[in-house]
Amino acid sequence: MVTPINAPALPADYLERVYAGVLGKLIGVYLGRPFENWTHQRILAELGHIKYYVNDKLNLPIVVPDDDVAGTFAFVRALEEHGVSPDLSSEAIGKTWLNQVVEGKSIFWWGGRGISTEHTAYLNLKDGIAGPHSGSIATNGTTVAEQIGAQIFIDAWALVAPGKPALAAQLADAAGKVSHDGESVYAAKLWAAMEAEAFVSNDIDHLLDTGLSFIPSDSTIARVIAQVRAWVKEDGDDGWLVTRQRIEDTFGYDKFGGMCHVVPNHAIMVLSILTAKNDFSRSMEIINTCGWDTDCNAGNVACLMAIVVGLEGLEKDADWRGPIADRALISIADNGYAVNNAARITLDIANLGRQLAGKARLPVPKNGAQYHFSLPGSVQGFRLHGQDQAGKIYQGQSEFGPALAIQADGRTELTTTTAMPKEITTFRSGYQFTNSPLVYTGQTLRATLRADSTLAQPAEVKFRIYAYNDDDEIYPIDSDASVTLTPGAGEQVLEWKVPAIEGSQPIVEAGVVVTGTGKVWLDSFGWVGQPDFTLVRPKSKEFPPRAATMWDLAWIASVDVFRGYAGKTVFIAQNHGQGLLSYGTREWTDYRVTVPDLTLKLGSPAGVAVRVQGLRRFYALVLEEAEGKKVASLVKQYDEKRTVLASTPFEWAVDTPYEVVLEAKGSSIKGSIGGVSLSVSDDSFDGGALGFVVTSGAVAAGSVRVQPA
Repeated sequence: MVTPINAPALPADYLERVYAGVLGKLIGVYLGRPFENWTHQRILAELGHIKYYVNDKLNLPIVVPDDDVAGTFAFVRALEEHGVSPDLSSEAIGKTWLNQVVEGKSIFWWGGRGISTEHTAYLNLKDGIAGPHSGSIATNGTTVAEQIGAQIFIDAWALVAPGKPALAAQLADAAGKVSHDGESVYAAKLWAAMEAEAFVSNDIDHLLDTGLSFIPSDSTIARVIAQVRAWVKEDGDDGWLVTRQRIEDTFGYDKFGGMCHVVPNHAIMVLSILTAKNDFSRSMEIINTCGWDTDCNAGNVACLMAIVVGLEGLEKDADWRGPIADRALISIADNGYAVNNAARITLDIANLGRQLAGKARLPVPKNGAQYHFSLPGSVQGFRLHGQDQAGKIYQGQSEFGPALAIQADGRTELTTTTAMPKEITTFRSGYQFTNSPLVYTGQTLRATLRADSTLAQPAEVKFRIYAYNDDDEIYPIDSDASVTLTPGAGEQVLEWKVPAIEGSQPIVEAGVVVTGTGKVWLDSFGWVGQPDFTLVRPKSKEFPPRAATMWDLAWIASVDVFRGYAGKTVFIAQNHGQGLLSYGTREWTDYRVTVPDLTLKLGSPAGVAVRVQGLRRFYALVLEEAEGKKVASLVKQYDEKRTVLASTPFEWAVDTPYEVVLEAKGSSIKGSIGGVSLSVSDDSFDGGALGFVVTSGAVAAGSVRVQPA
């Protein structure tokens, strides 16, 4: 039965409050990540009270792959995949898991069935046990089902339901039950309802009462909250260390089974919001100094508190936003969404919330530029490149609207990350990063710029990108075009077609270099057009082939083996069932893929895919057997449903190379193999990456040509 949803008007500051919540989640997770699972006692002994980021003290990068960020902002996309509706089901969200999670790599701690709750639920989904049964106590037992995961992933469900706690609780219930049950789901529903209500109230006691109204009054979570409230009242706000010890003594880890139970962590989360008194920095000190699952707990607390205090409250006592610079890493199978930023995530979530409220989507900022700097303080990942930069950058209001201010001082270079940064490959986070680059050879970089009226002399601006080389080092490539900015000259547009990159290596950073002194405005930055390049695996200097390089890691590999055997660009194997290897982004719409020598080594169906949107959504031209005959088929994979759109007899053989051409243009999907052609019309997928499909076997290819259709 669907819970009735009260639907007040969207708050006037809805977009900015969503942005605050997204930033809060990132700040909390990246603040607590370096000392996750430390005890309170160890934190005090080695770090003291946590009042700011400590990653530098532990020699760790600040923005890293983490399940809390990835799951939160990946699973809410079920609304996109299965319909923007309050009736979104656990079964549908489970399908998004199967489409977006790369087994053994992305999002989760893959600790084994019966140990890791999410791993257990994933295996259930894969085995055909749909949500909510995939996460139920009846299926997995109480201990597994009541770990912390349902709570840590719920923030986005609240952000799409501003002022609608019943809707947030309903969506959190459906999402939580994909993997969890019992007290874990109660905690998730309560916190989601609190965050939704925080859009219209900053009274913490009222928020707690609101959350409690959606869970059983005799649940453990409800009883824990009542006890923590009583202790806080007795111990006082300054006595939170005393209350923390009471929680450890009464509800500590030793009282519950499993690796990371929800109850102890939920208790200290409640402690932190009750004693922080709407002070964001204070809440971060308390929740992180308490210890246990610090990134999860701080992420939830920070999201709630950020919604309560807004963007101004985030900036009140410390520069929480600066070190993160909007950056987010979301390790999912949807190419092009992994290297991300808070502004992009915010607009996606706010548009879902608007649709749920029956409102139109927001206008696309600045003609669809990927970086538009339209949200207050947003730099969208842009940072000064190098330690010796004398200038500075910040988001501000130019006389023409919001833009990125560049205070140049001689030569000032700023870039944003567009592919996996090398620093995270050496960080043992426990979570791998699955991604494809954002920008490619053949696309056109475009920037709009203006000189500030205070600029004393003309300033020159040109593009600069960085790519990996065969030794996984980055090197710069400068554009051969530039613009000169002078006050009063109006908007200047700088464009540059990205040239061929040696070895078809990933472009890891993109930005501009400003030569001059004074302020200029970067109004927007982005790229347009389709890719145009040939993928050829860089030659390894070692044999057997060395470990995965940055070139390898730019592919999303849901296969058992992906290597460069026998001089091949692609050599993949899947031991059981279907595997997929993909490369590219959703922005690839009308393009052609040519593989001169696709070779099946064993197994079928196998072939080439286009418009790949995750692991279970794509078109493909495959070689297979149907009714005892060998055929070439154009197929559509749409979640669990596979549809043969067109098929023709084709006597293919293993170990025989075939030229494959597959093109998508509008609703037209055309393919040819070995002189046989197929053509269909289908509009299910309007964009996506290229890919290779393999089923219980192996496939090889010498090169991959990608070009506009």
